[in-house]
Amino acid sequence: MGERRPEALRPLRRLKLPAHRATSDVLAGAYPFLAEAGLGEAGVFIGQDAWSGGGFCFDPWVLYQNGVLTNPNCLLAGAVGKGKSCLAKSIATRSIALGRRVYVPGDPKGEWTAVAKQVGGVTIALGPGTRNRLNPLDPGPRPTGIADEEWLATIATRRRTLLGSLAESALGRPLSAVEHTALDTALVTTVSMDEVPTLPKIVEYLMFPAPSAEFDRGIHSSSELARDGREVAHALRRLVAGDLAGLFDGPSTVSFDPALPMVTLDLSRIHGSDQLTAMVMTCASAWMEAALTDPNAGQRWIIYDEAWRLIRQPALLARMQSQWKLSRGLGIANLLVIHRLSDLDAVGDASSGARAIAHGLLADCATKIVYQQEPGETPHATKSLALTSTEAAQLPDLRQGEGLWHVGQRAFIIRHLATDAELELFDTNARMRTSPSGLEGSRSETA
Repeated sequence: MGERRPEALRPLRRLKLPAHRATSDVLAGAYPFLAEAGLGEAGVFIGQDAWSGGGFCFDPWVLYQNGVLTNPNCLLAGAVGKGKSCLAKSIATRSIALGRRVYVPGDPKGEWTAVAKQVGGVTIALGPGTRNRLNPLDPGPRPTGIADEEWLATIATRRRTLLGSLAESALGRPLSAVEHTALDTALVTTVSMDEVPTLPKIVEYLMFPAPSAEFDRGIHSSSELARDGREVAHALRRLVAGDLAGLFDGPSTVSFDPALPMVTLDLSRIHGSDQLTAMVMTCASAWMEAALTDPNAGQRWIIYDEAWRLIRQPALLARMQSQWKLSRGLGIANLLVIHRLSDLDAVGDASSGARAIAHGLLADCATKIVYQQEPGETPHATKSLALTSTEAAQLPDLRQGEGLWHVGQRAFIIRHLATDAELELFDTNARMRTSPSGLEGSRSETA
């Protein structure tokens, strides 16, 4: 009947409407303002559900156990300045409180260094002026409970895979069969001479092969191996005597502690092509992979920031694919951070294997988070993620810090909420707000 007050528009007679009962699925067509309750309270608090107004929590391990997700891997895409970096750092730091560990195997801008320090982690900085050296052929931390023979076989396989990836990255093409043989022979020779091999020795034995049992059996000659491994030797020489000299040309001066809450690799001093960045990440990944194989290492986030630069390198892309496929067995959740979905189409040719692997990473991400895209990117995102017309219509209207979350078969519009301390720590716009000396300028504020 309404309130008893002037101009309350009270009816003269009481309305008599028949009661109607229907399921929420049917009623949603007549009353479209219904929103689901979310994913539950377990996990990391992300922010506010824009449709229901309730809090939104997310944890890929819990959701996988509950059958909501088929894998723990995540994709985060968004235009520059829309808040995707802030979200990635919030997920990482807040997950530490739940016992997770965080690895950032490549930080091209050095933005994670302050974050790692704040949470009690460590940053390994590589590049000119750091005096840090990393031997990618180190055996790494030994997993608990592994037998001696199995451990030696694991180290040998890891070293072969690493050298093959480095050589392919440096050459920009796959290795031939004879090059594989030359590289493997150089590795075997180096290991027989030194307990912990180094890249300079590998390059030396590629250029000047030493006698071995295979020579005695007449399978290969020294001159044949030198000829077959010539291009590989000159390509790997770049790591020990070229523009990356001093980083990988001797025993390690830094160590990788898998027990720390966060470990990041600062590559901001590595200047040049994306190929150099990929080669450095490939070297550093040997340490990380040793820790990932330990069954007692716990659950970890592996965050690939600015991944659009990394997925263009086929050798590194193949190593990422392996981590995506083995994520459930390793207990890890990979987070791929890119600007737009079309970045995946910039990998190789349309019919290349690299393009297929890049799109395979997307298919193996059960959680897809899309922030506002640049004009013209909405149709591509809609097609790549198989968005509904309702979901696609939301993308152009997303504000800074808002994202479309596709979690399994469910969708949400989430406003990321961060504290003032987090915003200050995660800020990536400091240089854009700093005026040059002697000049006066206005200072813009960012949310």
